[in-house]
Amino acid sequence: MIIALSAAIAAGGLAWRHLAAPDQAVGAVAVAQLAPAAYVDNARCLGCHADQARQWQDSHHAMAMLEPTPQSVRGDFNNRSFTHRGRTSRFFMRGGQYFVQTDGPDGKPADFAIAYTFGVEPLQQYLIAMPGGRLQALQIAWDSERKRWFHLLPDEKAPPGDVLHWTGRYQTANTMCIGCHTTGYEKRYDAATDSFASRWQALGVSCQSCHGPGERHARWADLKAEGKKADDLPGEHHGFAQALLTDRAWQSETCAACHSRRVELTPTFTAEHARLDQQLPALLTPGLYHADGQQLDEVFVDGSFRQSRMHRLGVGCMDCHNPHTGKTKTAGNALCTQCHASQPHQQFPTAIGNFDTPEHHFHASASPGAQCVACHMPAKNYMRIQARPDHSIRVPRPDLSVKLGVPNACNNCHEDKPAQWAASQIETWYGARRRQEAHYGEAFAAAQAGRPEAADALVRLVADPQQSAIVRATALNGLRVHPDAGLPARLEATRDPDPGVRAAAADSYEAVAVSNRLYALVPLLSDPVLAVRIAAARSLSSLPGEMIGATVRPAFEAALAEYVEAQLHSLDMPGPQLNLAVIHENRGAPDLAERHYRDALKIDPDFTPARANLARLYNAGGRNAEAEQVLKAGLKRQPAIGELQYSLGLLLAEGNRLPEAAETLARAAKLLPGNYRVHYNLGLALQRLGKPEAAAGALREAHRLNEYDPAPLQALAVLYAQAGRRDDALVWAEKFAVAAPGDRQAQALINQLRAGH
Repeated sequence: MIIALSAAIAAGGLAWRHLAAPDQAVGAVAVAQLAPAAYVDNARCLGCHADQARQWQDSHHAMAMLEPTPQSVRGDFNNRSFTHRGRTSRFFMRGGQYFVQTDGPDGKPADFAIAYTFGVEPLQQYLIAMPGGRLQALQIAWDSERKRWFHLLPDEKAPPGDVLHWTGRYQTANTMCIGCHTTGYEKRYDAATDSFASRWQALGVSCQSCHGPGERHARWADLKAEGKKADDLPGEHHGFAQALLTDRAWQSETCAACHSRRVELTPTFTAEHARLDQQLPALLTPGLYHADGQQLDEVFVDGSFRQSRMHRLGVGCMDCHNPHTGKTKTAGNALCTQCHASQPHQQFPTAIGNFDTPEHHFHASASPGAQCVACHMPAKNYMRIQARPDHSIRVPRPDLSVKLGVPNACNNCHEDKPAQWAASQIETWYGARRRQEAHYGEAFAAAQAGRPEAADALVRLVADPQQSAIVRATALNGLRVHPDAGLPARLEATRDPDPGVRAAAADSYEAVAVSNRLYALVPLLSDPVLAVRIAAARSLSSLPGEMIGATVRPAFEAALAEYVEAQLHSLDMPGPQLNLAVIHENRGAPDLAERHYRDALKIDPDFTPARANLARLYNAGGRNAEAEQVLKAGLKRQPAIGELQYSLGLLLAEGNRLPEAAETLARAAKLLPGNYRVHYNLGLALQRLGKPEAAAGALREAHRLNEYDPAPLQALAVLYAQAGRRDDALVWAEKFAVAAPGDRQAQALINQLRAGH
């Protein structure tokens, strides 16, 4: 997760802002934690709990990762071939082993033994052991329903050496996958040798994945069988975290540990401990979700569900799903009508209503359109063939499709109709005022577009107790680029009962004035939740050491050490390397910062945040030639990255290489058409090149994109004054004065123009 680069030329100067991977997290339940326990053989669990064992043994969890056998392998290895982008792969058996002949890391065909099966339905992947302890996920997968081989990334051009090639970094299962397909997984990555010594307690998602290590419970069972009593193992379910069996929120957090996009804070996850002491779940950020929170990228279901009214009212995963089979408790609309019925549900009485009727859904009974999930949980295909329902369980809002361009359930089926047709149909059925209230997606869309009204809209979301925690946390994330906006609401958020909101609030203070930052964040350095403490420490890390008083320094250093430790668990990915680089730079260690930026680019040469920050670091140290080299190397690989074009344009302008700067900034403006600062800086460069008409056009576009920033108005007034167009200059000078009330330069410029000077 990163924030956008913000840089500007002002009076010929160069200013940069860190690109960082902010650490957000939401949703954890504070309960008493048990001391660490060890795992036991899963057979111990299955031997006593026969009914649960029977349900689990044929589940997707049980078959999440297995050794290849005739029973576990679903793919056709009977000398079958599959061709993708002119490369033919062959699946065959030799000596009782399963093999694939395909292009290796050097691009040459070779035979690779299948080490493990991965998943079962609707598709099955295969892991291949490679040097350095790596298990790589083959991108050619088996369609278990259609009985065919297919490629998971058919549109990607990922040759050998690319991070998306099956042998590449982003297909390394040790990092990307295995933690949720095994029990008791430890990644054990060694950054010095760039190798893994990964291990796990058991293949597949077994009992202890969800219930926690079973040593204590097994000891209790042994003592009970011997007629003895274990007084140190209190509770009905001796040895397991009691909350897991009684608390819906804790149950959902246990499921969400895998069914979510997240960053790992600890080497392994166990159900005994609160989630935000172990993970940082993703927020509703661009690229992962549509502006209104609908699923976009591979986000699994947790972030969607946490937006739902059901989640806010206490519905948990196991209200709908059997935890041992993984399947829904019943099929079709009956799953929803167990609560949404004419008679009130004992635990969820507000769900009362007769909704499974044509009078509600306006579709023929038993038709696809009459299914609750069709309207409230529209599915999207992931991994090409896996249809995954959106668990935000939202009311369709085609009016938002008209406003924001987001999808809606109506047009998912009625693809031949425009969104306005669907919105009009909703009005016809339910009335003109049906679901026309403001939606948080409008605020997020405004923020993504950089519109000036976005800050106030985000502040209103933060202060709205009716919004879900993930929405409020996402709004706080958006306020990071508005350091002066909504400080009272942000301060209140640092005291919120939800630790995810507190963590996001701490992140939002990253660029807030020192006194306000210290006042808000010092208490969070001692927060009981790890995610909150490290967010506070990171946001304070850019302050000079003397500003953090002696009484506070021990808590700050301890929390910052926890933040650093969390990054060290994941140095096989570029994001944690970037995070460490930023911390070292904040702490006045540019050499260490440079090393981690370069390590991030070694992992992924196309990781834009690290490349932009490294160039900024060189620029700050007067090493502009190296900064230029870093940016141009990135643009040679990916010329369409607007942020890099913009950064290079600023660097060239600082060096007074104005023709090159204007050309580069013009490319950036095409790639980032909604970024008013790009147009503003392009206008300044063109003005200095003596191209007033082109400069005026760029500056007017900057003003159109942000009517409240006085800088383009001042530039236009000066531009027209220098061109002798006094009347035009006066118009823009007066607009400048309105946008910057009390600005002496504005009034002086107006006086000069009126006096005819």
